[in-house]
Amino acid sequence: MQYQNNLPLVSVIVPCYNEEKTITLLLAAILRQTYPLERLEVIIADSQSRDKTREKIAEFVKENSALHVCVVNNPKRTIPTGVNCAARAASGEILVRMDAHSEPNPEYIAVSVNLLTSGKADNVGGVWQIQAGDDSCIARAIAIAAAHPLGAGDAKYRISTKAQYVDTVPFGAFFRERFFSIGAFNETLLANEDYEFNARLQQNGGRIWMDPRIISKYYARPNLRRLAVQYWRYGYWKVKMLKRFPDTIRIRQAIPPLFIASLVLFGILSLFFPFARIILVGEIFIYLVVLTVACLACLLKKRTRDCLLIPAAIITMHFSWGSGFLYSLIISLLGLEQLG
Repeated sequence: MQYQNNLPLVSVIVPCYNEEKTITLLLAAILRQTYPLERLEVIIADSQSRDKTREKIAEFVKENSALHVCVVNNPKRTIPTGVNCAARAASGEILVRMDAHSEPNPEYIAVSVNLLTSGKADNVGGVWQIQAGDDSCIARAIAIAAAHPLGAGDAKYRISTKAQYVDTVPFGAFFRERFFSIGAFNETLLANEDYEFNARLQQNGGRIWMDPRIISKYYARPNLRRLAVQYWRYGYWKVKMLKRFPDTIRIRQAIPPLFIASLVLFGILSLFFPFARIILVGEIFIYLVVLTVACLACLLKKRTRDCLLIPAAIITMHFSWGSGFLYSLIISLLGLEQLG
């Protein structure tokens, strides 16, 4: 890629907590960027990690002095406060937000900067190549499920290979001035903070562009327990975000809570009415058939027994997200949010 003179200084901002296994993978990937290292800095906002994250960072910096890395404290220990802490400490004209358990491809920053400086959009991002969180069968199945339409819905950055304007992108790159002009990340949200930021950006006339040349490996949760916690949080905090931007709800997001609510409703009604039992059994049957078909199709395509565990991962995603959403909605309607 050809570079112009006077390239903007880029600050890679990274919220981080207990990422000793992956933080050096991220830093090594940034070191391999085609964008000139002298025009790069990395700001890591650490949420008081209790593992060896800081030691791993220090070791990497000692061995790779060409990459400027700065660690700042994130005392509130949440992702949005981490992003904001790193952004405030950044010197760059352009902010490239990355995750501590991701690996950007070598062209990631160069393509992002080119798109931003050419005026293509106010926030640019790319696609995820979802990787297994460890070497177990269930971890590999979770990674496959997270990239499957039944698990990802219509999230373009997980399933699409076409460059296009979208509602949101993972991580994102934006001008620092633009980032702060619309209020940075909302620190009252503990999940969906990037989606809410992009909703505000669009509300203020901004555009979001997804380009498949911008690729990052993303490491999915390694087991069902951690996957359930992740998706429950997503569902719970989605309601908080929708209270501000109700028009951002998508069909893929509404289906899990509606499905769970219908199971509960017809489960109760089935105690008294035969027709409710028929509907309940029919719903469950159709759901299991869809999962089975998806499982078999994946098995034929990928030729790996890991696909046999995809239904377990997808069920965990659906029921965790849906129940988190419903719980948050109920306590919100009852005015009991302080209990959530």
